[in-house]
Amino acid sequence: MGATPFALPDFSGVTRRLVLVNLVAFFALLLVQFADKGLYAWITLHAVMVPQNFLDGWLWQPLTYSLVHVSLVGTLFELLSLWFLASFLEAGRGSNWTMGLYVSAVIGTALAAVALYVVSEKLGFPIEPVPIYGCMGGIFGMLIAMGVLFGDVQFLLFFTIAVKAKYMAAIYALITFAMLFGQNRLAAFAQLGGALAGLLYIRVAPRRGISFQVSERMYGLRNAYYRWKRRRAARKFEVYMRKQGRTVRFDSRGRQIDDDPNDKSRWN
Repeated sequence: MGATPFALPDFSGVTRRLVLVNLVAFFALLLVQFADKGLYAWITLHAVMVPQNFLDGWLWQPLTYSLVHVSLVGTLFELLSLWFLASFLEAGRGSNWTMGLYVSAVIGTALAAVALYVVSEKLGFPIEPVPIYGCMGGIFGMLIAMGVLFGDVQFLLFFTIAVKAKYMAAIYALITFAMLFGQNRLAAFAQLGGALAGLLYIRVAPRRGISFQVSERMYGLRNAYYRWKRRRAARKFEVYMRKQGRTVRFDSRGRQIDDDPNDKSRWN
């Protein structure tokens, strides 16, 4: 398969929602920083992912940290990557599946950071709990999904070099692994956690996504409850009709059994 030419992909569905949510969050924080630096510091302190704070009860951080974007160039790179990857995956696997993948990778990134922090403390080699922010963990999970599901699709790296998706994922994984030996090892390990979460998601998630599966299960439970109510009402109606000297029967689904449609004596 030839290299995919450089062109802006479709901007719709869950891809548009993800990009716009992150873009709005970036400009909102930018305005807050311009208006009140103290408020900006308070928001970022509570929103970024810090393992120690999470262990102290700040349980919202695994979701909010991905909405904190600091630098303009970094944010531009993240959102362009998110746009390209999410659009391709959404076209191939659907909106629910893509959203589930992204959320799983984002949460997996945060939990990996917490796990490394706790283990390092237990082993006596504590790691500085630097804050984690941005959506690179979710993007890495999407990149791994691209490499596994659409590995032979070629893209233009740096808009000039044709490279297959599986090699792009491998290159990024090696770079992130090398970062484990640098100063920012906590963030690097967290991103590998996002990649692992993405890999687990594509292995266990149903074709139409976890959210679709959950909604289907909820609808199934609701329908089962309504069927139970109908059967109970049918049994009560049978008892009532017997007391009136009439015979009415219903099946296990609460539907009336009409043994002889021409026999009207049951109702007279």
